[in-house]
Amino acid sequence: MHSATGLRCGPLCQGPGALAVASRGGQLGAGRGQSGTQGSSQSPRLSAVSFQVLSTMARRPRSSRAWHFVLSAARRDADARAVALAGTANWGYDSDGQHSDSDSDPEFASLPLPIPSAVPVTGESYCDCDGQSEAAFCGSLHSTHRAKDCRCGEEDEHFDWVWDDLNRSSATLLSCDSRKVSFHAEYSCGTAAIRGTKELGEGQHFWEIKMTSPVYGTDMMVGIGTSDVELDKHQHSFCSLLGRDEDSWGLSYTGLLHHRGDKRSFSSRFGQGSIIGVHLDAWHGRLTFFKNRKCIGVAATRLQNRKFYPMVCSTAAKSSMKLIRSCASATSLQFLCCYRLRQLRPSSGDTLEGLPLPPGLKQVLRHQLGWVLSMSCSRHRPPPPEARPCRRKRCHRT
Repeated sequence: MHSATGLRCGPLCQGPGALAVASRGGQLGAGRGQSGTQGSSQSPRLSAVSFQVLSTMARRPRSSRAWHFVLSAARRDADARAVALAGTANWGYDSDGQHSDSDSDPEFASLPLPIPSAVPVTGESYCDCDGQSEAAFCGSLHSTHRAKDCRCGEEDEHFDWVWDDLNRSSATLLSCDSRKVSFHAEYSCGTAAIRGTKELGEGQHFWEIKMTSPVYGTDMMVGIGTSDVELDKHQHSFCSLLGRDEDSWGLSYTGLLHHRGDKRSFSSRFGQGSIIGVHLDAWHGRLTFFKNRKCIGVAATRLQNRKFYPMVCSTAAKSSMKLIRSCASATSLQFLCCYRLRQLRPSSGDTLEGLPLPPGLKQVLRHQLGWVLSMSCSRHRPPPPEARPCRRKRCHRT
């Protein structure tokens, strides 16, 4: 019997299994009773590879193990093609950058709408540079990285810590004095992560991560974690690594906050050019996130007496992040005064401007605690102290 594509099909191609494969890779058309001419004009054909494999197995009984293996392989191939076609046709990569040959199969153009994770996030950049605009994504993924690097927001020259070359996934690459980390140089086959060189204990810690590549895929995250987090545990699976257990917290580019395997809506999305700030207040036990140097909320409390590492992870091919600030300070009276000044003058460009302070003191404060004076303080207020019953004895007249 001839199928709708006009090709000679054996018993295997005519069974329900063949229709299942066809429905995933592109429907065969009118079916058994429809003419070959009409079917070929209205519906796409099976790929040559899938058809050759199915034809080779056509003479085997359907109950054999080989039949189930071929059918499952064909289904996976069809699913991969469907994902690869999401987004622009020029990419040639699926939602996480796995290589595909979708450009050689124009007949699959009638597949469903693109998957959201396959489209990079745009319009969330810290600056308005040409390299961060939406026009930069009109080309292929390869041409995006040839654009001139944006240096907006990268004023700091001294860093308290950088990325640790000894504690990272095998699919990561460091550059820029170990401040820039690139994930999955060619293609992605899982989740890669890295942590900082310094364990963050007592005091105040603040750092900023800049997204220097298109942000897309299963997940790209910024957060913290203890030394118990296994960075290479999911190198062959796509997942949100940070926040899968009780030892880590992670903010996803989708705006979801992950912890203990749960997730909740926390902020708007971030994309290429976005600057994500993290403030770990070990004195009060608070974890606060910032986006483009504006506070977006307190993510966790009661973190006292614990030690964490700064961490990032990504599943997207050819993705990268850059550490543009890492500062630390003791929880001193000087820090608390500067923090309070910033709360009292949140909209001031220069917190110290107009204050009756000696010029030398202003210079010292800007040098040592400039990150505190420039940050957008959160509106988080500590819970009021618990009311205690009055133990004052009352006098009773006798």
